Amino acid sequence: MEKLQGWRVQRDFFLYLVVLQVFVVYHQQVIASREVDALHAFRQAVYDPNNVLDSWDPTLVDPCTWFHVTCNQNKVVTRIDLPRSALSGALVPELADLKFLQYLELYNNNFSGSIPGELGRLTQLLSLDLFGNSLTGVIPAQLGELNNLRFLRLNYNRLSGAIPSTLSGLSSLRVLDLSHNDLSGQVPSLGAFSHFTPASYAANPKLCGSPVGKACPKLVASET
Repeated sequence: MEKLQGWRVQRDFFLYLVVLQVFVVYHQQVIASREVDALHAFRQAVYDPNNVLDSWDPTLVDPCTWFHVTCNQNKVVTRIDLPRSALSGALVPELADLKFLQYLELYNNNFSGSIPGELGRLTQLLSLDLFGNSLTGVIPAQLGELNNLRFLRLNYNRLSGAIPSTLSGLSSLRVLDLSHNDLSGQVPSLGAFSHFTPASYAANPKLCGSPVGKACPKLVASET
């Protein structure tokens, strides 16, 4: 009887491991499929004259085999590295489906249009480098939800409007560069912004406030 009970325990444990393994594999396939869809949407929106994205084949279920894409040991996408690649087009909101993304390095290209507010859902993001493009519109307030963000470089674009006060809550932020845009209004001075020098805001003549050493008009100061 004891041997029979022991065999049943071993059998049940073995079945549990099999079911667990099937679940893990299925979960990984679901994530990979979602990531492939997101990366394919990005590729479809981009003009790629040098064919740097040729390896991005949506029929392959594993984007970890694509050039310029890095995955971790769990086979999820953690990096996109496409600097200085002569890419142009728009940044698509589907990028927010890369739930485990830590580095989005798209600097020194010619991307245009606005920064999708959906990028604020990339809660694992450590570095957002979009400098040296032709991005327009405002800095999305949703970027203030990137609590792990350490590097935010949006310099040398054509961004306008105010710097969102939500960014002051990014306690992990160590590098901020918003220079050489067309930003306006009062620069936040509390929270994360207390660490940054005027160089972070240079060449934005419409900015004002103590961080840039320029007094704000009373109307602007009262509104912020």
